[in-house]
Amino acid sequence: MQTFNFRKGFCAALVGASCLMPATALAQEASIEDRLDRLEALVSGLVERLDAQQDIDAQQQADIAATADLVMAETTQMRGEQADLAAQVETVSEEQDRDGFGIGNTRFTLGGYVKLDALSLRTSGGQLPDGSITRDFLIPGAIPVGGEASGWDTDFSARQTRVTFGTSTDVGTGTPLRSHIEIDFMVTPGGDERISNSYEPRLRQAYLTYGDWLLGQTWSTFQNVGALPESMDFIGTTPGTVFDRQPMVRYTNGGLQVAVEQPETVVTTPTGGRLLAGDDTMPDVVVRYNYAGDGVSLTAAGIVRSLNIADDDFGMGDDSALGYGLSLSGRIGIGERDDFRFMGTVGDGLGRYIGLNIVNDAALDLDGNLDPIFTYSGFAAFRHFWDDNLRSTIAGSYFRADNPVMLTGNQVTDESWNAFVNLVYSPVSRLDVGIEYMYAERQLEDGRSGNLQKIQLSTRYAF
Repeated sequence: MQTFNFRKGFCAALVGASCLMPATALAQEASIEDRLDRLEALVSGLVERLDAQQDIDAQQQADIAATADLVMAETTQMRGEQADLAAQVETVSEEQDRDGFGIGNTRFTLGGYVKLDALSLRTSGGQLPDGSITRDFLIPGAIPVGGEASGWDTDFSARQTRVTFGTSTDVGTGTPLRSHIEIDFMVTPGGDERISNSYEPRLRQAYLTYGDWLLGQTWSTFQNVGALPESMDFIGTTPGTVFDRQPMVRYTNGGLQVAVEQPETVVTTPTGGRLLAGDDTMPDVVVRYNYAGDGVSLTAAGIVRSLNIADDDFGMGDDSALGYGLSLSGRIGIGERDDFRFMGTVGDGLGRYIGLNIVNDAALDLDGNLDPIFTYSGFAAFRHFWDDNLRSTIAGSYFRADNPVMLTGNQVTDESWNAFVNLVYSPVSRLDVGIEYMYAERQLEDGRSGNLQKIQLSTRYAF
């Protein structure tokens, strides 16, 4: 029967219109819900008219058909609006996923990157051991001197892959309590290049922050990580870089930072060896000021140290000496995206803070007294964007120590420098593919030197 079929059509239209919007979207868009209610009432009235009449004339059928067209047009418009709303909700959801997830009063975040390094290097003064960390990235103090030149040695490694985990907890004071834990697989034993290439994880950073306070292990306040240039190597401008992670308590007030950090005195023995005294009583104290504005970020940091040894170290009694230093660093924007980065550091008794401990903090004189070793170092780097996805960095760094040769011997490092240039391509967001050439050199106090050349291809995906 025609009336029955028409009624079924309207009932189907009503059901279809009711199913157009998921419940979550209806809750977010009241205006669409109101319009749907209006359409339901309109269709209900038409159905009542059909129930009240067994026979309807052509004019009535035309009126009902016109109303049906109106319902379907409104429904189609609502469908488009709902699609736009769903896209917005999906975008917000993706952003929330990147910001982590919440459980109770705590929000959890997970990040890091996966990195593959393929490198080939040669040294002029001796062979670096197979599987040694000295082949994974530049350690200036380990550049061989005095031996036979090596060939080009090739290694692949994913050891720099990093995982970070963070939390932020609402403790009811209006100031969140945050924590940060970070691990990677560098400088650890347990792996081999023969079968598994498995390496143990190591703790890089672990700290908590509350308001202006930081407690835990992180980059030394004396180091400006933001000034480091982009490099395929783990550090890049290593000889001229302040580089140290350690436990500390740090207070921050605007651009001012004050920290007390883990002390550790490293002494050159009379035979040129290295001793970790372990007799420190006072923490290293760092004061730092950061400035940022108009495309420029600058940092000035000063450090004071108490270097100490005890009678059980050398059997020559106890002694202490003052160590101190100053570091200036920063990044200066050039044009729309290019930048210039630099660091300059000078001081007495800073050995373990510079270039991965190229030289030690102090030497021991004939009377058993500590003689701090004076050092100066620095780097400069320029990064240029060729286009949106392609960029290059060219950089160089230098280190020099004023060793008391009568106390240290002439087999210790006098100076070291390196330079590199790279090309980095980012085909999509968070993915970098780069190639880099590096040259580095180390010279001893006796005048002998050795160099290292490295070609490195790296792929890194940050998540």
